[in-house]
Amino acid sequence: MKKEKKPKVAWGIAGAGEKMVETLEMMKKIKKEYEDVVDIDVYISRSGDQVIKYYGISNEIETNFNNIWVEINANSPFLAGQIQLGKYEFMLIAPCSANTVAKIALRMGDTLLANSAIMGQRADIPLYIMPSDYEVGVTITKLPDGKDLKLTLREEDVENINKLAAMDNTNVLKEPEDIEELFARYFQ
Repeated sequence: MKKEKKPKVAWGIAGAGEKMVETLEMMKKIKKEYEDVVDIDVYISRSGDQVIKYYGISNEIETNFNNIWVEINANSPFLAGQIQLGKYEFMLIAPCSANTVAKIALRMGDTLLANSAIMGQRADIPLYIMPSDYEVGVTITKLPDGKDLKLTLREEDVENINKLAAMDNTNVLKEPEDIEELFARYFQ
């Protein structure tokens, strides 16, 4: 008797530090809760790779997830093709940097995550994005050393998020807890 394959999710990590640690904790919890139901493949952008090393969580990702790839270029690893062929139930980019949000909103597929998201959208594969920059105004983020960093989020960044939210089959998440609800909708 042939064993049925579990569905898969592509989790992209972009170069955003905001909510990085909280997102990792949520994804570890989800992986544990749904490990018999779904496989989570991790795709890390070059900038994301720098950020996870800066936050000291690179080893934690490697310890908790089996299939991990780091961007070489926009088509390597060939995530875009895998998404277009329907190998994944959906693509999740969390946290997603303002840079990656802008690239997807403006259709600039010159990085692994932006290219894969755009190609997935063309194939009607659901895309879920949790931007690090969500609302206009001042936000305080925690640095790896525990210090606060004050950031002022601009209208232009939020405009790109609104462009994404208006796209077919594209959903914007606000908090890591929204990811838990997403997995519950798909896999419970």
